[in-house]
Amino acid sequence: MAVLVLDRRKRPLMPCSERRARVLLARGRARIHRIVPFTIRLVDRLQEDSTLQPLRLQADLGSKGTGLALVREQETVDEVTGAMIRTIVVVMLLEIAHRGQTLHEVLTQRRAFRRRRRGNLRHRPARFDNRTRPEGWLAPSLQHRVDTTASWVDRLCRWAPVTSLSQELVRFDTQQMQDPEIAGVMYQQGTLAGYEVREYLLEKWGRKCVYCGQEGVPIEIDHIHPKSRGGSDRVSNLTLACHDCNQAKGNSPLEQFLAKQPEVLRRIQAQAKTPLKDAAAVNSTRWALVQRLKATGLEVEVASGGRTKWNRHRLHLPKTHSLDAACVGHVDAIHCWQQPVLTIKATGRGSYQRTRLTRHGFPRGYLTRNKSAFGFQTGDLVRAFVTSGKKAGRYLGRVAIRASGSFNIQTATGLVQGIPHRFCTLIQRADGYGYALTQRAFDVGEAGTGAAYAAALSLPGLNPRVSRVIG
Repeated sequence: MAVLVLDRRKRPLMPCSERRARVLLARGRARIHRIVPFTIRLVDRLQEDSTLQPLRLQADLGSKGTGLALVREQETVDEVTGAMIRTIVVVMLLEIAHRGQTLHEVLTQRRAFRRRRRGNLRHRPARFDNRTRPEGWLAPSLQHRVDTTASWVDRLCRWAPVTSLSQELVRFDTQQMQDPEIAGVMYQQGTLAGYEVREYLLEKWGRKCVYCGQEGVPIEIDHIHPKSRGGSDRVSNLTLACHDCNQAKGNSPLEQFLAKQPEVLRRIQAQAKTPLKDAAAVNSTRWALVQRLKATGLEVEVASGGRTKWNRHRLHLPKTHSLDAACVGHVDAIHCWQQPVLTIKATGRGSYQRTRLTRHGFPRGYLTRNKSAFGFQTGDLVRAFVTSGKKAGRYLGRVAIRASGSFNIQTATGLVQGIPHRFCTLIQRADGYGYALTQRAFDVGEAGTGAAYAAALSLPGLNPRVSRVIG
C-alpha cells in the first residue's frame, strides 16, 4: 500500500512505497503528518522542485459502501494496430462504509418522541403548508452518502496530486429487477394491477401462515423485514401469518426468527421479491455526486455500470467496491491491484443530545456537557501501555472517554474497559471515521483481516524515535 507524501508546505507530492517512507523517516528527511491513511511530510523538498505524474481518483458509488481507487495512468501505442492502450496502476484502494441506515433510525426515533410529546403534553397547531424544500433536496440518509464521498475526494486531492476524477454513473431499472420479463405497457402497471392487497397476498402465499403452515385460522399481514428496522410497506415486503406466529416474531429479523427452520427461511426468501431501497438510494444520489465532483474544478469522467462490469470480467478481477472503482471508464490493463484495502467506516463526531431518554421519549439522565476529558475525546486513536494490574499490557485502538478518567479502548481483538487515562498516549485525533486495513481474498493468496490500526501503523515502521512527531 502506497504512502502519501507532502512537501514542507503541506502540498501533495507523488506517493512513495513503504520501504522508501521508512528510509526517509530514519534519515530525518520526513516527519509523520498523519497515521491513517499514512502520510509523511518532507522537510527538504518543495512541490516546484519535484516531478509530478498525473493521478486519477475513481469512485464507485453504492448504497451501503463506496469504493475509491487512486490510480496512475500509463498510455502506450500498440505497434501493430496503432491503437492507444490505457494501463491503470493502482496506487491505493479504499472503501467507505456509510451509516445511512443509522441516520434513518435516529431520525425516526426522534420523530416518534416529538410526536409523543406534542400529542400528550401540549397542543401546537399543525404545520403542513408552510415548509418548502430547496431544489435538489435529498433525505439526510442519502445526503450523508454524497457528503461523505465528496469529503474523502477532497481529502485525497489535498494529500495526492490528483488531476482528474472518474465516477460510475449506474442506473438501476427497479421494475426489471423484480420482473425480468417486463416489457411495453407492463411498465405502466404495478404489482397490484387487477388485485387488492389482501387478495394478492392470499393468492401469493397460499392462504395459510407462511411460518407454521396452518390453514383455516385467522390470518394477519406481517412485514417480512420489520418496519421498525427499516422495512417498507411495499407489497413485496408483506406476507401472511397467524396471530401466534405474528406475535412471536414481533420485530425480530427473519433470519433470527427462523434460525432453526432453514428450509422455511429459504422458501420465504426465494418467494419474496428483492427489496429496492439500495437501488433507489443509488439512483437518487448519483447525479448529486456528479455535481459535487464537477464543483472541484477537475476533469470528471462519467462511465456506465455496464462498462465497469465488462472491464472487471475481461480482466478477471473479483467483485469488490474498490476494484469496481478501479475498473471505471476506459481501462485496457490493470496492475498492482492485489493489495490491502483501507476500510473507512463513518462513525460520526458525537451527538448533540445531552440526555438519556426513556422508551416514551422523556429524559431520565443527563450526560456531561464536555466532550473531552483529560485531553482526550471519544474516537481518538490512542496507544496505552499499562504497566501493572489485571489490565497490564499494550493496547492500540479508538478510545471512549469518561469524566472519571477510566477509559475504554476498542482494539482489533475486542473492547478493553477500565484503562486509566494516564497510561494513554494520543496517536491521532478523532475525525469521524474508524479505520481498518483489510486483506481481500484474491485469486492468489489466502483471505485475512488485518488488525484495525496495528497493520496500518506498522507499514512505515513506527518507532519510538519518530512516533511522537504527529502533524
